[in-house]
Amino acid sequence: MSVGYVTVQWTRSKRVYDFVIAGGVLAYLAVFFAIGKLTWGGQQAISDEILLIRALATCAITLLHIVLCIGPLARLSPRFLPLLYNRRHLGVTTFLVAALHGLVVLGYYHGFGRVNPLVSLFTNDIDFLVAGSLPFQILGVAALVILAVLAATSHDFWLKNLSARTWKSIHMSVYACYALVIAHVAFGALQSERSTIYPILLAVGVTTVTALHCAAGLKERRIDSRSSPAIAWVDLGDCREIPDGRAKSVRVAGQPRIAVFRSGDCISVVRGVCAHQGGPLAEGRIIDGCITCPWHGWQYRPADGQSPPPFQEKIVTYQLHNHIGRVMLDPAPLPPGTHVEPARIGSPSDVN
Repeated sequence: MSVGYVTVQWTRSKRVYDFVIAGGVLAYLAVFFAIGKLTWGGQQAISDEILLIRALATCAITLLHIVLCIGPLARLSPRFLPLLYNRRHLGVTTFLVAALHGLVVLGYYHGFGRVNPLVSLFTNDIDFLVAGSLPFQILGVAALVILAVLAATSHDFWLKNLSARTWKSIHMSVYACYALVIAHVAFGALQSERSTIYPILLAVGVTTVTALHCAAGLKERRIDSRSSPAIAWVDLGDCREIPDGRAKSVRVAGQPRIAVFRSGDCISVVRGVCAHQGGPLAEGRIIDGCITCPWHGWQYRPADGQSPPPFQEKIVTYQLHNHIGRVMLDPAPLPPGTHVEPARIGSPSDVN
């Protein structure tokens, strides 16, 4: 989060993150080349160009699987939140590797004829009735176009100006991209691949992504099933069980999730959705006196839901009062940025 738009805020964590990504990609390509030279030798030797195409392709699809797994993993365990914090960097890297793969393919298979390479790509050997002749390369191009859009709109400039809902809708197309990539591989490389290792690895990847998303969805459903009815006041339970500086998530029927934060003996309640990208605030913590989103570090003051100056973001707050030592919540949301005096744990008097 910054006052103005900058290209990239190069914090130490981002530098380390990007260094690990770049090092991992280069190491993967080097290892793939080395194993490829050892595996396919003699009369079965594969040219360096083909090895590069395969290395870039498998690297890109591996990165895409990692990108799709980070989200549900972070929902299942906060230990994976550091990976989520800079996930967009990994997404841009995925696009760059996939684009290199596409360029090498375009040059190697379509760049030596009399027809324009792009024309050759979209017209060569297309037969919708034969599996091996299905336009798998066009499916790959469609996936690459989606990745290009996601990479180009990954900056907060687009998030701010498109609105969080529109931006999120655009970036949900990563799942359409994933389906296109799977079809691209299934109707392309796997049609001529004799080894069973690639189909097995692809099946494991698809199964892993699906299982993680289902597990995360079931966890969210269990949380939502514990929602309190929309009554005049909602008992938030024993707030002393909330660790200092942390929160618990509460669901009230008909409303988005609510984050109940404890700071010392004080309890404050805000809407549990970050104004930046819809991050789960209840999974964050209070840092330097501010609620800090676990996804990208956006901050809000607990008492009024306002970001510290000079930032201007605001989130919804809720009225509280104490009743016989129990913290009670008025489920009617207050306007974003409304100051609410925190309730004190164990205080029998009302706090309005």
